[in-house]
Amino acid sequence: MKRCILVIDMLRDFLEPGAPLEVPKARDIVPKLKKLLEEARRAKIPIVYVCDSHREFDWEFSIWPKHCVEGTRGSEVVDELKPERGDIIVRKRRYSGFYGTDLEMVLRELGIEEVIVTGILTNICVLFTAADAFMRGFKVVVVRDCTASTSSELHEAALKIMEVALKARIVTSEELIKELTSRS
Repeated sequence: MKRCILVIDMLRDFLEPGAPLEVPKARDIVPKLKKLLEEARRAKIPIVYVCDSHREFDWEFSIWPKHCVEGTRGSEVVDELKPERGDIIVRKRRYSGFYGTDLEMVLRELGIEEVIVTGILTNICVLFTAADAFMRGFKVVVVRDCTASTSSELHEAALKIMEVALKARIVTSEELIKELTSRS
């Protein structure tokens, strides 16, 4: 089965101390996510970065503080997880990586059948992207320790929703890395 990894919103405006929408727990997942991405590259699994990228006048700023404005430093992927040559970047303006983007086209062109979802926030952008992937017929895997939210309660609730409603397979990065290395 052809699979890819989606890296959702691992951006400066969410991860850096004092950032407009700082999610401290997101910093905790960086080392495991970095290791997972290294193993995925070795196994020739495509990596797609799905990145919040808003315009100055985005109505979302009536709900959330101004963040990830296109072209700003805050809209960049954090240094530890920077995309590499061959990785794909899809910019989004809403919670789902599919809404108003070419993510589905990218996945279809790559022949992807299963998406491995990582990033933040488990209960918002990860959940909505996973739901839209499921609605489009993709199998969904969510990496428990490579996703994060503002609280463990919201994180666990979102994982449970994805497991039950989307039939997502919830795995740890260690389990997934073992899977990837046994296939190569």
